[in-house]
Amino acid sequence: MAKFLNTSATNYFLEELIKNAKDRLILISPFLKLNDRMKELLADKNRLKIDVRIVYGKSELQPEEINWLKELTYIRTSFCKNLHAKCYMNEELAIITSLNLYEFSQVNNNEMGVLIRRDGDAELYKDAYEEAQRIIRISDEVRITLERVTTEPKGEAESKADVEDSSDKVDKLTTSKLAQKLGMKTGELLERFVEMGLLEHRDGKHYITAKGKEVGGEFRMSPKFGPYFLWPESFTA
Repeated sequence: MAKFLNTSATNYFLEELIKNAKDRLILISPFLKLNDRMKELLADKNRLKIDVRIVYGKSELQPEEINWLKELTYIRTSFCKNLHAKCYMNEELAIITSLNLYEFSQVNNNEMGVLIRRDGDAELYKDAYEEAQRIIRISDEVRITLERVTTEPKGEAESKADVEDSSDKVDKLTTSKLAQKLGMKTGELLERFVEMGLLEHRDGKHYITAKGKEVGGEFRMSPKFGPYFLWPESFTA
């Protein structure tokens, strides 16, 4: 049977839900600003290789969230336009609540929530889980640097970004600039990087791999022109 939660109970069960996740963890919150305790719990889930999905709804993440989350391999982050739902789930529990995953809200606001146990309310848990999955599906997955993925063609985005974002990287070139240096088209070089295991191609988009980062590749985001990659100037494909 579902259990009513006040502010302190919501915070308590949210921490327990994260701490006890063994298989998966879904955190859906329009606002995202994590306190130190939440960061500690999520970092532990990352060390244990638990699949964590975070969906947020405000396009401007705090720099501290960007800098902290970008190093966590098993935490995937998505942006969902017009998100207002707050739902937190592991494989056994779900919390539907007014509480944002936001440090100020957890300390200062009066909140309410409902705790759902899978073993006690299987149908209700299933409905909440399916809706959470729908929200994940319609959200835009964010790359490891937590900059929003855009649909602009990579070559065009990189060509524009060359002008404003690569000036401080004298030892690195964008894919388009490196392709020019190597006498290749940008698309050809991207596919070559996929063959070499430096990038992976999923859902029509390129993502940098651990191997790509090992050779000095970086994912970057131009606020104006979109996503692009940087590679060592001396790199040869």
